[in-house]
Amino acid sequence: MNTDVVVIGSGIGGLSCAALLARYGLEVVVCESHTIPGGAAHGFERDGFTFDSGPSLYSGLSYSPSHNPLRHVFDAIGEAPEWHTYDTWGCCLPEGTFETQVGAEQFCEVLGKLRGSEAIAQWRNLQTFMQPYGEAAVALPPAALRFDWGAVQTVAPFALPMLRHAPCMLDLTGPFTRLMDRVVSDRFLRHWLDLLCFLLSGLPASGTSAAEMAFMFADWYRPGVALDYPVGGSAALVNALVRGLEKHGGTLRLGAHVEEILVTGDRASGVRLRSGETLHAKRAVVANASIWDTLKLLPDHPATRSLRRQRQALPPCDSFMHLHLGIDAAGLPDDLACHHIVVNDWDLGVTAPQNVVLISIPSRLDRTLAPSGKDTIHVYTPGNEPYDLWQGLDRRSDAYHQLKTARSQVIWQALERVIPDIRDRAEVSLVGTPLTHERFLRRHRGSYGPAIAAGKALFPGPTTPLDGLLCCGDSTFPGIGLPAVAASGWLTANTLVPVHDQIKLLETIGLR
Repeated sequence: MNTDVVVIGSGIGGLSCAALLARYGLEVVVCESHTIPGGAAHGFERDGFTFDSGPSLYSGLSYSPSHNPLRHVFDAIGEAPEWHTYDTWGCCLPEGTFETQVGAEQFCEVLGKLRGSEAIAQWRNLQTFMQPYGEAAVALPPAALRFDWGAVQTVAPFALPMLRHAPCMLDLTGPFTRLMDRVVSDRFLRHWLDLLCFLLSGLPASGTSAAEMAFMFADWYRPGVALDYPVGGSAALVNALVRGLEKHGGTLRLGAHVEEILVTGDRASGVRLRSGETLHAKRAVVANASIWDTLKLLPDHPATRSLRRQRQALPPCDSFMHLHLGIDAAGLPDDLACHHIVVNDWDLGVTAPQNVVLISIPSRLDRTLAPSGKDTIHVYTPGNEPYDLWQGLDRRSDAYHQLKTARSQVIWQALERVIPDIRDRAEVSLVGTPLTHERFLRRHRGSYGPAIAAGKALFPGPTTPLDGLLCCGDSTFPGIGLPAVAASGWLTANTLVPVHDQIKLLETIGLR
């Protein structure tokens, strides 16, 4: 089979790239090893309950124009989910249990009760201080980027706002602590900002780029802000991207496991599937797999050796523990929040194993996700579960199941802070481990992605030393998280098409 581009993996980055390439008029085939598309963002059903496999917190997606690169993808392909919006989430912290909201004002009320007037003053000062940085972070939309000299033309219309924010731009390349240290000394606020950084990047404030946090401040603390949740769960995000891909002539092939990236001469020329079928790519092979999993697909070749030297040693973030529950919701409060964050001990640090737990009860927003009178729950430790504890275990062994039971207790205990009798209510109970991540999501060491600390190294761009091989997703610039991987999809797709096609699409979606 011949096509213009083969995309390996149907994560959000890969589907964004593929759908955009199809929108540009290229012939695209996406090969997904799993029988369900979406990568770490896929959804699945069990006994009438619909679950999210991964991300559950979204913003900047329910409206347009927006600064979110994934929203720009939806606008470009003419497909998007429907959305529920909300603004309140629960916090179970060492200081106590409370509800807070996106936006600056209500959090000041929380600070007043927890820390007093000085903390409120520091928070307000931080909002003011971050405003120009937020404006700088959104001055150049990722949809305008490409990884060749054509970027001179596509970025030119944004030069004036970028120059206006040039002093801030320099600070955005470093870690957020450089900005935080100038304004915030209150202990609780510093812990809180560390937590927000960890949720964005898998790293504390010292390793999270100031650009990521500036983007979040621009999005979360503007007037009238709300959080988003897709009707139908995270699978609805994936389905919208698949619809856009197929509407513009692209193809998604499920259960199509790529065994090897083919190299002809000095160029990536296609892929060989486990079935033995060969797909030839006239323009490019785009790997949406993690960089470590991509390297496993490459034959020995001078250009692939160079790529191995560059990226094999990238440090991975830790993995996840998951608990998916379908429960009897009888008697639960009607106003039970959809999302909760649990921190057990600030002194351990937000990256400490099992110290932070996230709780998502999406059926509180979307009743179609659970049978009548029931709730769907997803609880997980976000990128803080060490893979080494699990390495080498047989998933069918007693030792594995005993470790699953032991390591999932912290998740149950976190959920008990929100629903005390949760164990009695559970009707469906599924525990996921780093080995689950590794097996079903094809993630090296079950990882969240590379742990590249801001100010110490940069995420690589989409191109590689092997001509015809490009990468997108959380192993490439700008990094980890849904907005970031969608941005990588833009960058990779744009690099493969003529400048005038990119400019025309930017004009169509109102970004130029």
